[in-house]
Amino acid sequence: MLFSSLVFLWYFLPAVFLLYFITKNLHIRNGVLLAASLFFYAWGEPKYVILMLVSIGLNYFFGLWIGRMQSKHRMRLAVTTCVFLNLLLLGYFKYFNFAVEIANSLLNRFAGGAHTLSFREIALPVGISFYTFQALSYVVDVYRGTIQAQKNIFHLALYISFFPQLIAGPIVKYHDVCEQIENRQCTAEGMAYGIKRFSYGLAKKMLFANTFAATVDWMMEKPLAQLGTVNAWMLAVLYTLQIYFDFSGYSDMAIGLGKMFGFDFMENFNYPYISTSIREFWRRWHISLSTWFREYLYIPLGGNRKGQVRTYVNLLIVFFATGLWHGAGATFIIWGLYHGLFLVVERMGLGKLLEKNCFRGLNHIYTALVVVVGWVFFRADTLADAKVILHQMFTWENGIYPASLFVNRKVIFLAVLGVLLSGIVQSICPKLREHLYEKEVTKTVDIVIMAVLLFLCTMYLVSSTYNPFIYFRF
Repeated sequence: MLFSSLVFLWYFLPAVFLLYFITKNLHIRNGVLLAASLFFYAWGEPKYVILMLVSIGLNYFFGLWIGRMQSKHRMRLAVTTCVFLNLLLLGYFKYFNFAVEIANSLLNRFAGGAHTLSFREIALPVGISFYTFQALSYVVDVYRGTIQAQKNIFHLALYISFFPQLIAGPIVKYHDVCEQIENRQCTAEGMAYGIKRFSYGLAKKMLFANTFAATVDWMMEKPLAQLGTVNAWMLAVLYTLQIYFDFSGYSDMAIGLGKMFGFDFMENFNYPYISTSIREFWRRWHISLSTWFREYLYIPLGGNRKGQVRTYVNLLIVFFATGLWHGAGATFIIWGLYHGLFLVVERMGLGKLLEKNCFRGLNHIYTALVVVVGWVFFRADTLADAKVILHQMFTWENGIYPASLFVNRKVIFLAVLGVLLSGIVQSICPKLREHLYEKEVTKTVDIVIMAVLLFLCTMYLVSSTYNPFIYFRF
């Protein structure tokens, strides 16, 4: 079930509100949210609810076990076992198909195709990467002594399965929400702000991301070698806008939904496209994932404390993992290593040059170019497709398709508006975000804007069945 669906907006969410607010008992309210979250997850793939329950039970019992131990050695053994089992579940469902494809490719190359592995493709459970990382952070934090093991399995189950951030984040650490699960207040102000934030996110997704997605998908269906330079750049730029409005819109909706129920989630995006370096980009893009990898992989590997060479290696390991987390495919791995390589280059000296550069516009151009090229790998189905698109972008080709075939005035208008809203306006008016997302919703104009956005998005959903979501597969 997607947030941007009629079923969610006009059936599921009102029903959850009704059941949630008819009682003031927090235990019952938590029970309503837990039941709603499991129903939400089961809507598309009922059988994978069992997998989620296994994950909840596994991490609950390991958390209790680790919390009761006195021996550091035994604690280390227990947490290692738990991390391994979590990654085993994630690896089997997300990477098994990819591993078999690699094995068959090697067999074809070195054994002449005489022996290949046959297998039934394993469907990817929605959101498994997100809730597995949340579960891992809980167990590791219990081991570190940052938090105490949760004795109430229903509280932990709600943390892992809570539907607002279940399938697209933000990735929430347990110590950030444990007190909110046990003691929180739902206020009219919080509800109003949550609706406002949700409305903005829904508009980002439905009005911007879906429009760009339709054009990008159409272009990707054409023979890529015949697109031409102009269309190739248009494809890359539109996808750059699509993924931002798609994912940041979903994060806004998640934050808004959480606020409606009294939860405060961390911000996940902070205008990443105004960055002047790749290092800054990753402080602004998918902040919860970047924070997770820094705390649970980069720092444990040694961070930047063991010399420059080790720092560079650690960065490449982290961004290899980042690429792999996003998808089981060579394109995602290359995308991750590509960003890791630029971070290494910036640490080797490019970063200082960027800081000293008086012409910040050049820094923006450098960062934008690196990011846009990177998204080509992310969107391409294969490395061969990515190579073809990049070749079209950087060698002048006329192509056989006029640009007018793919874009109309609506797409051009939204693309220009999208470029402005994704960074330029924020650079000119730094207070814009603060104003748009201010907690109070008292102005009549705010209410009118929310009503108009909800109406437009509903009309879009009624009139169109095209409603993709990029991060749904992660």
